[in-house]
Amino acid sequence: MKKLTHPRTMQRLARSWQREGLPVALVPTMGALHAGHASLIKHARRRVGEAGRVIVSLFVNPTQFGPQEDFQRYPRSEAADLKLCRSLGVDAAFTPKIESIYPSEAGRAFSTFVKEASLSQGMEGDTRPLHFQGVATVVMILFQVTQPSLAVFGEKDFQQAAVIKRMVRDLWLPIETIVSPTVREPDGLAISSRNAYLVPEERRHASILWQCIERARARVRGRIDPTPAAPLRQSLTRQIRNAPGAELDYIQFFDPDTLRPQTQLRKNHRIALAVRFGHTRLIDNGAL
Repeated sequence: MKKLTHPRTMQRLARSWQREGLPVALVPTMGALHAGHASLIKHARRRVGEAGRVIVSLFVNPTQFGPQEDFQRYPRSEAADLKLCRSLGVDAAFTPKIESIYPSEAGRAFSTFVKEASLSQGMEGDTRPLHFQGVATVVMILFQVTQPSLAVFGEKDFQQAAVIKRMVRDLWLPIETIVSPTVREPDGLAISSRNAYLVPEERRHASILWQCIERARARVRGRIDPTPAAPLRQSLTRQIRNAPGAELDYIQFFDPDTLRPQTQLRKNHRIALAVRFGHTRLIDNGAL
């Protein structure tokens, strides 16, 4: 496995693979890799085959964090991340410095950002207003640097994946975007780097997000007529407020294609929610 830190070096290697006609998959991450990331890497390998190339980027992107968010304390474990990448047969780990992605020296001040104006509204976009601009911008940079034919994202960040897919469509990028299923703990909690923030008592109650998704599914499953969203949201809100230490940010029912909120629910719709435990904010979503 090659470890590359400068965008130009990574880009030259990616272009050499292109000239050889090799399929290249990118798995963009912020590091602190876990079983969920491993599943994305394995999915990427299946798609490009043994003859293809898999790139994993490890970069904690500052532009997607708000001023009061956890950029400084976000988990960083590069040595362990590189070990996992090697064990999974990754061909290249791209580990750039912030100043190489966002140069700020005289004459090269970074001033270009990508903004998706539709799917980035609502849910995470309401709570974190500049988050998706930062995500879209860094993913566009990573696409240009790594030159992939496909990229793999996790379903846990459903809205983020939708924004990226729209960016790829609208800007005619020759990249296939794949959304891989969420990997969960035995009690249903979505595996996330931020789970490491949870103290034991918070961790015991964090499965409330999955319990709400399952309860919403049960309410919609098998019904011929639409299910009204408002009473279901009220019921789930009470359930979360009864969970020790849990503070609800939002519950949203939405159409998976447009991400528009839905008031009458059918089984093709989705639920998304965000819940805080102390200083830790967890998100999850699922199909109804």
